[in-house]
Amino acid sequence: MQNIFSIWNTKISEFQIYLKLEKSLSQNTIFAYIQDISKLVEFIDIYSLHTAPSQVQIEHIRSFFIWLNQQEFHFSVGSQARILSGIKAFFKYLVVDEYITTSPAELIESPHMERKIPDILSTSEIDKLKAALDFSSPLAYRNSAIIETLYSCGLRVSELINLRISDLFLRLGFIKVLGKGNKERLIPISPQAIEELELYLNEYRPEYPIKPKAEDIVFLNRRGSQLTRVMIFTIVKELAQLAQIKKDISPHTFRHSFATHLVESGANLRAVQEMLGHASITTTEIYTHIEQSALRETIMKFHPRNLNTN
Repeated sequence: MQNIFSIWNTKISEFQIYLKLEKSLSQNTIFAYIQDISKLVEFIDIYSLHTAPSQVQIEHIRSFFIWLNQQEFHFSVGSQARILSGIKAFFKYLVVDEYITTSPAELIESPHMERKIPDILSTSEIDKLKAALDFSSPLAYRNSAIIETLYSCGLRVSELINLRISDLFLRLGFIKVLGKGNKERLIPISPQAIEELELYLNEYRPEYPIKPKAEDIVFLNRRGSQLTRVMIFTIVKELAQLAQIKKDISPHTFRHSFATHLVESGANLRAVQEMLGHASITTTEIYTHIEQSALRETIMKFHPRNLNTN
């Protein structure tokens, strides 16, 4: 009889290949899915349940989430929702693969999540960040272009570090971005971002000792290699400290600011969805909180029923 965990490993490996080849998911997303399923396997092992993937029942999964909540390391509602999403995807694949007939996770509801309104920066705060740069260093011009590109185009940090010179159509006012699921999209870029990119590309980037395979990468480190996600986070965190901005910001904050400022200015939500590369409009709808807030303020200020008639 085949070992239970050997069966799990086989099915998880097949699922991994499916996500990569059939679903074209990023390596980070695939890794997250596999981590989620591994937690379920860990639970089965700890409690000696001797349960193969084909034998998992809804009660097993419910018990698994009770176990998660009992762990010393607290899993937030968001983390639990993500783990359930990974488990559902795995069992859905097993149904598609005809290994099982129905998914034991299908009827389990995701934990209720409050839709958190992300922190945003005002344009003056973004200017303050850039003013904190030390322009006696050539790296300041790169970092300024990084911030302006993040804010001007609403890029994910992975999209920024993988941006290529061949994807820049600055004379036309567009850049091409490879987003989640290897989906390409064209994004308009502001004149200020164009100016800063051109200054960096023409005056400062040529001074780097560019490494092989990095010739087409826009943003490089001082050794001429592609920047990492961690480095972008470090740049943003250090600048926030220098600019004495107390908000908890990250590279993603510029993406939130980009979207919120567009919606606040009356941009069509579908257009914002396209520029952000959101698969679903519901993901973009979180940015309407600003629009609704401004609308309420206007009504309270100008509606006759809210005016003091005394």
